[in-house]
Amino acid sequence: MINIVLPVDFGDKTDQLVDGAIKFAKQLNGRIYLIHVAPSDIGFAIGDMGFQYFPEVEANEIREELVQLNKIEQRIIGHDIECEHLLKQGLAKDIILEHAKAKNADYIVMGSHGRSGIYDVFVGSLTKGITKSSNIPVLVLPIHD
Repeated sequence: MINIVLPVDFGDKTDQLVDGAIKFAKQLNGRIYLIHVAPSDIGFAIGDMGFQYFPEVEANEIREELVQLNKIEQRIIGHDIECEHLLKQGLAKDIILEHAKAKNADYIVMGSHGRSGIYDVFVGSLTKGITKSSNIPVLVLPIHD
């Protein structure tokens, strides 16, 4: 069976990315390892007293993201594709690449909005970073409006 790592960010194009990954997995008789990487600083805020940490904010956000991951996992399973999910906090590129290696991934499936240039300078591109650093083939699906 082919192992596919599918990172999701819960953006407005996540459904399109999941649809493409489902189609790809069906063609290859693949299993999907769904992953979401939350930032490490979810519970931090800047207030009158400087940086403050609010563990309840972090816990609530993580809980909501797990609910979303579970929904996507159930959707994938509903297409008769094996799926499991993982939510971790940290640096997305590093965690995704580590997870792909740990799961013996044959492919990483990512989306691209087709942005480039100045957007990458200021925001960066996770897909671009993964494709530059990965020893595992990366399937980049075009995700456009």
